[in-house]
Amino acid sequence: MIEPTPLLAAYRAVVCDLDGVVYRGSQAIPFAVSALAQARGFVPVTFATNNASRHPDEVAAALCSIGLETRGTDVLTSAQAGAARLARDFPAGTPVLAVGGPGVAAAVAEAGLTPVTGGTDAPAVLQGWGREVTVGDLATASIAVARGARWVATNTDRTLPTAAGLVPGNGTLVAAVREASGGRPEVVGKPSPDMLHEAARRLGVALAGVLVIGDRLDTDIAAAVGAGIDSLWVLTGVHGLADLAGSAFTPTYAAADLRAVHQSPPVVARDAMTWTTSGLTARVNEGATGVEIDSWGRPDIPDPNALVALGFRVLVDLRGDGCPAERLAVLGESFDASLHCAVAEQ
Repeated sequence: MIEPTPLLAAYRAVVCDLDGVVYRGSQAIPFAVSALAQARGFVPVTFATNNASRHPDEVAAALCSIGLETRGTDVLTSAQAGAARLARDFPAGTPVLAVGGPGVAAAVAEAGLTPVTGGTDAPAVLQGWGREVTVGDLATASIAVARGARWVATNTDRTLPTAAGLVPGNGTLVAAVREASGGRPEVVGKPSPDMLHEAARRLGVALAGVLVIGDRLDTDIAAAVGAGIDSLWVLTGVHGLADLAGSAFTPTYAAADLRAVHQSPPVVARDAMTWTTSGLTARVNEGATGVEIDSWGRPDIPDPNALVALGFRVLVDLRGDGCPAERLAVLGESFDASLHCAVAEQ
Protein backbone atom coordinates (compact mmCIF):
# COMPACT_ATOMS: atom_id res chain seq x y z
CA MET A 1 0.00 0.00 0.00
CA ILE A 2 1.37 3.41 -0.99
CA GLU A 3 1.65 5.80 1.94
CA PRO A 4 0.01 9.21 1.37
CA THR A 5 2.47 12.03 0.73
CA PRO A 6 2.08 15.00 3.09
CA LEU A 7 1.63 18.42 1.55
CA LEU A 8 4.86 19.67 3.11
CA ALA A 9 6.97 17.11 1.23
CA ALA A 10 6.64 19.09 -2.00
CA TYR A 11 8.39 22.21 -0.64
CA ARG A 12 11.82 23.32 0.55
CA ALA A 13 10.68 26.07 2.92
CA VAL A 14 7.60 27.68 4.45
CA VAL A 15 6.75 31.35 4.86
CA CYS A 16 4.00 31.52 7.47
CA ASP A 17 1.84 34.45 8.51
CA LEU A 18 1.26 35.02 12.23
CA ASP A 19 -1.90 36.94 13.15
CA GLY A 20 -4.86 34.70 12.44
CA VAL A 21 -2.67 31.71 11.56
CA VAL A 22 -0.43 30.98 14.57
CA TYR A 23 -2.09 33.15 17.20
CA ARG A 24 -4.96 35.50 17.79
CA GLY A 25 -3.92 38.15 20.28
CA SER A 26 -2.02 36.23 22.96
CA GLN A 27 -3.84 32.94 22.33
CA ALA A 28 -2.45 30.15 20.18
CA ILE A 29 -4.72 28.94 17.41
CA PRO A 30 -5.60 25.24 17.84
CA PHE A 31 -3.10 22.80 16.26
CA ALA A 32 -0.84 25.61 14.98
CA VAL A 33 2.01 25.20 17.48
CA SER A 34 2.30 21.43 17.22
CA ALA A 35 1.97 21.44 13.43
CA LEU A 36 4.65 24.10 12.96
CA ALA A 37 7.02 22.55 15.51
CA GLN A 38 6.78 19.29 13.59
CA ALA A 39 7.16 21.06 10.23
CA ARG A 40 10.42 22.67 11.33
CA GLY A 41 11.90 19.21 11.63
CA PHE A 42 11.65 18.90 7.86
CA VAL A 43 11.94 22.40 6.33
CA PRO A 44 12.96 25.88 7.51
CA VAL A 45 10.08 28.16 8.46
CA THR A 46 10.10 31.94 8.37
CA PHE A 47 7.33 33.80 10.14
CA ALA A 48 6.42 36.80 7.99
CA THR A 49 4.09 39.39 9.42
CA ASN A 50 2.69 42.64 8.09
CA ASN A 51 2.56 43.92 11.67
CA ALA A 52 5.56 46.27 11.73
CA SER A 53 5.14 47.56 15.26
CA ARG A 54 7.28 45.03 17.12
CA HIS A 55 10.94 44.02 16.89
CA PRO A 56 11.49 40.45 15.61
CA ASP A 57 12.89 39.45 19.02
CA GLU A 58 9.64 40.54 20.64
CA VAL A 59 7.63 38.57 18.08
CA ALA A 60 9.83 35.53 18.74
CA ALA A 61 9.24 35.92 22.48
CA ALA A 62 5.48 35.93 21.87
CA LEU A 63 5.82 32.70 19.89
CA CYS A 64 7.91 31.15 22.65
CA SER A 65 5.22 32.12 25.17
CA ILE A 66 2.68 29.93 23.38
CA GLY A 67 5.11 27.01 23.17
CA LEU A 68 6.75 27.51 19.78
CA GLU A 69 10.50 27.94 20.29
CA THR A 70 11.56 30.73 17.94
CA ARG A 71 14.47 33.15 17.51
CA GLY A 72 14.30 36.69 16.20
CA THR A 73 16.13 35.57 13.07
CA ASP A 74 13.16 33.31 12.26
CA VAL A 75 10.89 36.37 11.97
CA LEU A 76 10.57 38.77 9.06
CA THR A 77 8.47 41.89 9.56
CA SER A 78 7.20 44.28 6.92
CA ALA A 79 9.31 46.97 8.63
CA GLN A 80 12.43 44.94 7.87
CA ALA A 81 11.35 44.50 4.26
CA GLY A 82 10.76 48.24 3.95
CA ALA A 83 14.08 49.15 5.54
CA ALA A 84 15.86 46.67 3.27
CA ARG A 85 14.36 48.37 0.21
CA LEU A 86 15.48 51.82 1.36
CA ALA A 87 18.95 50.53 2.25
CA ARG A 88 19.40 49.33 -1.32
CA ASP A 89 18.83 52.84 -2.65
CA PHE A 90 20.24 55.19 0.01
CA PRO A 91 23.77 55.42 1.45
CA ALA A 92 24.46 54.03 4.90
CA GLY A 93 23.53 56.46 7.64
CA THR A 94 20.84 58.27 5.61
CA PRO A 95 18.15 59.73 7.91
CA VAL A 96 14.78 58.00 7.59
CA LEU A 97 11.65 59.32 9.29
CA ALA A 98 10.37 56.26 11.17
CA VAL A 99 6.63 56.36 11.83
CA GLY A 100 5.12 53.48 13.79
CA GLY A 101 5.94 51.21 16.69
CA PRO A 102 9.44 50.39 17.97
CA GLY A 103 9.90 47.77 15.28
CA VAL A 104 9.98 50.40 12.55
CA ALA A 105 12.86 52.42 13.98
CA ALA A 106 14.73 49.22 14.90
CA ALA A 107 14.43 47.91 11.34
CA VAL A 108 15.78 51.18 9.93
CA ALA A 109 18.78 51.07 12.28
CA GLU A 110 19.51 47.40 11.59
CA ALA A 111 19.51 48.14 7.86
CA GLY A 112 22.33 50.66 8.36
CA LEU A 113 20.21 53.79 8.08
CA THR A 114 19.51 56.39 10.77
CA PRO A 115 15.98 56.46 12.20
CA VAL A 116 14.61 59.88 13.12
CA THR A 117 11.25 60.58 14.73
CA GLY A 118 10.94 64.33 14.19
CA GLY A 119 11.53 66.96 11.54
CA THR A 120 10.38 66.99 7.95
CA ASP A 121 13.71 67.11 6.09
CA ALA A 122 14.53 63.39 5.95
CA PRO A 123 14.80 62.13 2.35
CA ALA A 124 12.74 59.04 3.12
CA VAL A 125 9.80 57.97 5.29
CA LEU A 126 9.09 54.43 6.50
CA GLN A 127 5.56 54.15 7.87
CA GLY A 128 4.23 51.19 9.82
CA TRP A 129 1.58 50.42 12.40
CA GLY A 130 2.04 51.30 16.06
CA ARG A 131 -0.16 51.94 19.08
CA GLU A 132 2.03 54.94 19.83
CA VAL A 133 1.37 56.76 16.53
CA THR A 134 -0.13 60.20 17.08
CA VAL A 135 -1.78 62.79 14.88
CA GLY A 136 1.46 64.75 15.16
CA ASP A 137 3.43 61.80 13.74
CA LEU A 138 1.05 61.59 10.79
CA ALA A 139 1.31 65.34 10.25
CA THR A 140 5.11 65.20 10.20
CA ALA A 141 5.06 62.34 7.72
CA SER A 142 2.53 64.14 5.52
CA ILE A 143 4.66 67.27 5.32
CA ALA A 144 7.82 65.27 4.55
CA VAL A 145 6.05 63.34 1.78
CA ALA A 146 4.54 66.51 0.33
CA ARG A 147 8.05 67.99 0.21
CA GLY A 148 9.29 65.07 -1.87
CA ALA A 149 10.51 62.46 0.61
CA ARG A 150 10.43 58.90 -0.67
CA TRP A 151 7.57 57.16 1.11
CA VAL A 152 7.58 53.45 1.87
CA ALA A 153 4.63 51.92 3.73
CA THR A 154 5.15 48.61 5.48
CA ASN A 155 1.64 47.47 4.59
CA THR A 156 -1.88 48.71 3.99
CA ASP A 157 -3.93 46.15 5.94
CA ARG A 158 -7.20 47.83 6.82
CA THR A 159 -7.65 45.74 9.97
CA LEU A 160 -5.53 43.90 12.52
CA PRO A 161 -6.94 40.82 14.32
CA THR A 162 -6.78 40.81 18.13
CA ALA A 163 -8.28 38.62 20.84
CA ALA A 164 -11.03 41.22 21.24
CA GLY A 165 -11.76 41.52 17.53
CA LEU A 166 -10.58 43.48 14.51
CA VAL A 167 -8.99 46.90 15.04
CA PRO A 168 -7.86 49.53 12.48
CA GLY A 169 -4.63 48.54 10.76
CA ASN A 170 -1.82 50.45 9.11
CA GLY A 171 -3.89 51.03 5.99
CA THR A 172 -5.97 53.49 7.98
CA LEU A 173 -2.87 55.47 9.01
CA VAL A 174 -1.42 55.37 5.51
CA ALA A 175 -4.71 56.67 4.11
CA ALA A 176 -4.49 59.69 6.41
CA VAL A 177 -1.00 60.58 5.14
CA ARG A 178 -2.05 59.98 1.55
CA GLU A 179 -5.05 62.29 1.87
CA ALA A 180 -2.99 65.03 3.53
CA SER A 181 0.08 64.84 1.27
CA GLY A 182 -1.29 63.77 -2.08
CA GLY A 183 1.51 61.20 -2.22
CA ARG A 184 1.36 57.51 -3.08
CA PRO A 185 3.45 55.08 -1.01
CA GLU A 186 5.53 52.15 -2.13
CA VAL A 187 4.07 49.19 -0.24
CA VAL A 188 6.43 46.35 0.68
CA GLY A 189 4.23 44.20 2.91
CA LYS A 190 1.78 41.63 1.66
CA PRO A 191 0.06 41.66 -0.87
CA SER A 192 3.30 42.92 -2.43
CA PRO A 193 5.55 39.91 -3.14
CA ASP A 194 8.56 41.84 -1.75
CA MET A 195 8.40 40.08 1.61
CA LEU A 196 8.34 36.65 -0.03
CA HIS A 197 11.42 37.48 -2.10
CA GLU A 198 13.19 38.75 1.03
CA ALA A 199 12.19 35.65 2.98
CA ALA A 200 13.46 33.32 0.25
CA ARG A 201 16.73 35.26 0.14
CA ARG A 202 17.16 34.86 3.89
CA LEU A 203 16.28 31.17 3.76
CA GLY A 204 18.68 30.58 0.89
CA VAL A 205 16.12 28.77 -1.25
CA ALA A 206 14.61 29.41 -4.66
CA LEU A 207 11.30 31.22 -4.41
CA ALA A 208 9.59 28.46 -6.41
CA GLY A 209 10.24 26.01 -3.57
CA VAL A 210 8.43 28.10 -0.95
CA LEU A 211 4.94 27.39 0.40
CA VAL A 212 3.11 30.47 1.73
CA ILE A 213 0.63 29.95 4.57
CA GLY A 214 -1.88 32.64 5.46
CA ASP A 215 -5.45 33.43 6.47
CA ARG A 216 -6.16 36.51 4.34
CA LEU A 217 -7.01 36.23 0.68
CA ASP A 218 -6.23 39.89 -0.02
CA THR A 219 -2.75 39.89 1.54
CA ASP A 220 -1.16 36.47 2.16
CA ILE A 221 -2.72 34.67 -0.80
CA ALA A 222 -2.48 37.72 -3.06
CA ALA A 223 1.26 37.94 -2.34
CA ALA A 224 1.76 34.29 -3.25
CA VAL A 225 -0.24 34.71 -6.45
CA GLY A 226 1.79 37.81 -7.30
CA ALA A 227 5.02 35.91 -6.73
CA GLY A 228 3.80 32.94 -8.76
CA ILE A 229 4.20 30.40 -5.94
CA ASP A 230 1.94 27.99 -4.06
CA SER A 231 -0.11 28.86 -1.00
CA LEU A 232 -2.10 27.20 1.75
CA TRP A 233 -5.09 29.20 2.94
CA VAL A 234 -6.20 28.36 6.49
CA LEU A 235 -9.62 29.42 7.74
CA THR A 236 -8.51 30.33 11.26
CA GLY A 237 -8.39 34.09 10.80
CA VAL A 238 -10.12 36.82 8.87
CA HIS A 239 -11.53 35.12 5.76
CA GLY A 240 -13.86 32.16 5.28
CA LEU A 241 -15.18 30.30 2.26
CA ALA A 242 -17.91 32.88 1.70
CA ASP A 243 -15.16 35.46 1.08
CA LEU A 244 -13.68 33.36 -1.71
CA ALA A 245 -16.72 34.16 -3.87
CA GLY A 246 -15.69 37.77 -4.33
CA SER A 247 -11.92 37.32 -4.20
CA ALA A 248 -9.65 37.92 -7.15
CA PHE A 249 -7.06 35.58 -5.60
CA THR A 250 -7.31 31.80 -5.43
CA PRO A 251 -4.98 29.78 -3.18
CA THR A 252 -3.44 26.50 -4.22
CA TYR A 253 -4.84 24.68 -1.19
CA ALA A 254 -7.40 25.43 1.53
CA ALA A 255 -7.67 23.91 5.00
CA ALA A 256 -9.35 24.37 8.34
CA ASP A 257 -6.10 24.37 10.30
CA LEU A 258 -2.36 23.76 10.05
CA ARG A 259 -2.56 20.01 10.52
CA ALA A 260 -3.09 20.04 6.75
CA VAL A 261 0.64 20.49 6.08
CA HIS A 262 1.22 16.96 7.39
CA GLN A 263 -1.69 15.45 5.49
CA SER A 264 -2.04 14.49 1.87
CA PRO A 265 -4.24 17.07 0.13
CA PRO A 266 -7.73 15.53 -0.20
CA VAL A 267 -8.69 14.44 -3.71
CA VAL A 268 -12.12 15.82 -4.58
CA ALA A 269 -14.13 14.13 -7.33
CA ARG A 270 -16.96 15.83 -9.19
CA ASP A 271 -19.96 14.22 -10.86
CA ALA A 272 -22.32 16.85 -12.30
CA MET A 273 -23.43 18.82 -9.21
CA THR A 274 -22.11 16.35 -6.66
CA TRP A 275 -18.61 16.47 -5.12
CA THR A 276 -17.08 13.79 -2.89
CA THR A 277 -13.93 13.37 -0.80
CA SER A 278 -12.76 11.62 2.38
CA GLY A 279 -16.16 10.42 3.58
CA LEU A 280 -17.99 13.60 2.63
CA THR A 281 -20.36 14.50 -0.16
CA ALA A 282 -21.78 17.85 -1.22
CA ARG A 283 -24.79 18.17 -3.50
CA VAL A 284 -25.58 21.57 -4.96
CA ASN A 285 -28.98 22.22 -6.50
CA GLU A 286 -29.10 23.19 -10.15
CA GLY A 287 -29.69 26.84 -9.38
CA ALA A 288 -26.60 26.87 -7.16
CA THR A 289 -28.62 28.48 -4.38
CA GLY A 290 -28.29 25.72 -1.79
CA VAL A 291 -25.96 22.92 -0.77
CA GLU A 292 -26.50 19.66 1.12
CA ILE A 293 -23.45 18.31 2.93
CA ASP A 294 -23.52 14.70 4.09
CA SER A 295 -21.08 12.52 5.98
CA TRP A 296 -20.91 8.88 4.99
CA GLY A 297 -18.89 6.05 6.44
CA ARG A 298 -16.61 6.81 9.38
CA PRO A 299 -15.82 8.92 11.29
CA ASP A 300 -19.21 10.41 12.15
CA ILE A 301 -17.67 13.84 12.78
CA PRO A 302 -16.35 15.25 9.47
CA ASP A 303 -12.65 16.00 9.23
CA PRO A 304 -12.56 19.82 9.14
CA ASN A 305 -9.68 19.88 6.66
CA ALA A 306 -11.54 17.54 4.29
CA LEU A 307 -14.67 19.67 4.67
CA VAL A 308 -12.79 22.83 3.73
CA ALA A 309 -11.10 21.11 0.77
CA LEU A 310 -14.55 19.99 -0.39
CA GLY A 311 -16.09 23.45 -0.08
CA PHE A 312 -13.08 25.07 -1.72
CA ARG A 313 -13.29 22.76 -4.74
CA VAL A 314 -17.06 23.28 -5.08
CA LEU A 315 -16.70 27.06 -5.11
CA VAL A 316 -13.74 27.10 -7.49
CA ASP A 317 -15.47 24.71 -9.89
CA LEU A 318 -18.73 26.64 -9.87
CA ARG A 319 -16.91 29.94 -10.33
CA GLY A 320 -15.30 28.39 -13.38
CA ASP A 321 -18.78 27.42 -14.57
CA GLY A 322 -19.80 31.08 -14.43
CA CYS A 323 -21.90 30.93 -11.27
CA PRO A 324 -22.64 34.48 -10.00
CA ALA A 325 -20.61 35.67 -7.02
CA GLU A 326 -23.68 36.28 -4.86
CA ARG A 327 -24.75 32.65 -5.24
CA LEU A 328 -21.25 31.43 -4.51
CA ALA A 329 -21.24 33.53 -1.34
CA VAL A 330 -24.43 31.80 -0.15
CA LEU A 331 -22.88 28.39 -0.77
CA GLY A 332 -19.70 29.53 0.99
CA GLU A 333 -21.74 30.54 4.02
CA SER A 334 -23.22 27.04 4.15
CA PHE A 335 -19.76 25.48 4.16
CA ASP A 336 -18.54 27.98 6.77
CA ALA A 337 -21.47 27.07 9.03
CA SER A 338 -20.75 23.35 8.61
CA LEU A 339 -17.08 23.95 9.40
CA HIS A 340 -17.99 25.83 12.56
CA CYS A 341 -20.04 22.85 13.73
CA ALA A 342 -17.31 20.36 12.83
CA VAL A 343 -14.66 22.33 14.71
CA ALA A 344 -16.95 22.71 17.74
CA GLU A 345 -17.46 18.94 17.87
CA GLN A 346 -13.76 18.06 17.80
